[in-house]
Amino acid sequence: MGLGLPEELQGYHTLVPLEPSLPGIERKKFGNWYSTVYRAVRTSDGIPHVLRRIENFRLSNQAAFAPVEIWSQIQHPSIIPIREAFTTKAFNDNSLVVSYAYYPNARTLYEVHMKPKPPPTYQQTTYYGRHHHQQQQQQQTIPERTLWSYIIQIASAIKKVHERGQAVRMIDVTKILVTGQNRVRISSCSIFDILLYGAPQQDVTYFQHEDLQKFGKLVFALCTNNMSAANQANLQKSVDSMKKVYSLDVQAFALYLCSKIPKTIDSVLEMLRPRILQEHDEALMATDRLENELMGELENARLFRLMCKFGFINERPEFARDPRWSETGDRYIVKLFRDYVFHQVDGNGNPVLDLSHVLTCLNKLDAGTDEKIMLVARDEQSCLVVTYKDVKQCIASAFE
Repeated sequence: MGLGLPEELQGYHTLVPLEPSLPGIERKKFGNWYSTVYRAVRTSDGIPHVLRRIENFRLSNQAAFAPVEIWSQIQHPSIIPIREAFTTKAFNDNSLVVSYAYYPNARTLYEVHMKPKPPPTYQQTTYYGRHHHQQQQQQQTIPERTLWSYIIQIASAIKKVHERGQAVRMIDVTKILVTGQNRVRISSCSIFDILLYGAPQQDVTYFQHEDLQKFGKLVFALCTNNMSAANQANLQKSVDSMKKVYSLDVQAFALYLCSKIPKTIDSVLEMLRPRILQEHDEALMATDRLENELMGELENARLFRLMCKFGFINERPEFARDPRWSETGDRYIVKLFRDYVFHQVDGNGNPVLDLSHVLTCLNKLDAGTDEKIMLVARDEQSCLVVTYKDVKQCIASAFE
């Protein structure tokens, strides 16, 4: 591909960059270290993973990998799981590589909601009209219900991390991924713990409180489409802007997070309690919808298996002279039943294309009911009266 990437990297292969090449200043995502993200396939299981590479990082102590073990035990639906971490010189430097679970087509909150859209071309403006593009710009505002869903998912993840005595340190619109419809997950956890291992740092309580302040800044940024909305110089303007679109509850919640009032994630969740119940109810309804759709797919799978058996059994010309396979006995019944299901004709000899008849027959066959049907030979000189149970046994016998 001409990208100068290693063919194999500590048990991973087929590396593909997931981010566009940007100027150096835009790639400084972890303090003073440049960062690049790749998708790679792990050789041991053949599953794609995400590799985040920190360039020009020299590991001074092997104990710096201790946080990886702690984070690998933190399992939460809104935190992207960490797999492992290692150092390598495969990129012609000293690089730290951290492996995470891979979510296809994931994008950051910044890319989904805040990244400026390219201006419309002359052809687009001519075809759709200027009003259409103005509406598109207005649609960038996140619906309040979606915003509360994001907030609850992130708060729940913070709660899990703080319970384990850790701090997230990744509450940022460029580090939180949208992996599905209104589903967000915090990425790149544990990296700061590795990079700054052994350096003089504040107590973990300080970083936990910083998590909550960054959480507030994130809410302001999403509401106003401005990364620096929570800065002191912009705060009043940001609050005024929020009032035009969002309820006072959103404003009060964001201001509480950004305030210097001593707080914990438990007090934050207390403010969210009514919203959490609504989120829980909607999650249960979504689960019910998915289960109903799954049931429909299971029904399709049962009927598809029956259709495959018909195809395997009926009309095998290569076995026409084999007495064990000729279309007599069980196989003859299966053949007539196939005609009964799919080759019905009306009084004028025209094909009857009745899908409900087909589905009814196949479902009765799968259930093996005792209902009797009459199967007529193609020359209409003979007929057989059998039950669906009999036909099911014939199919099983022929297929085996």
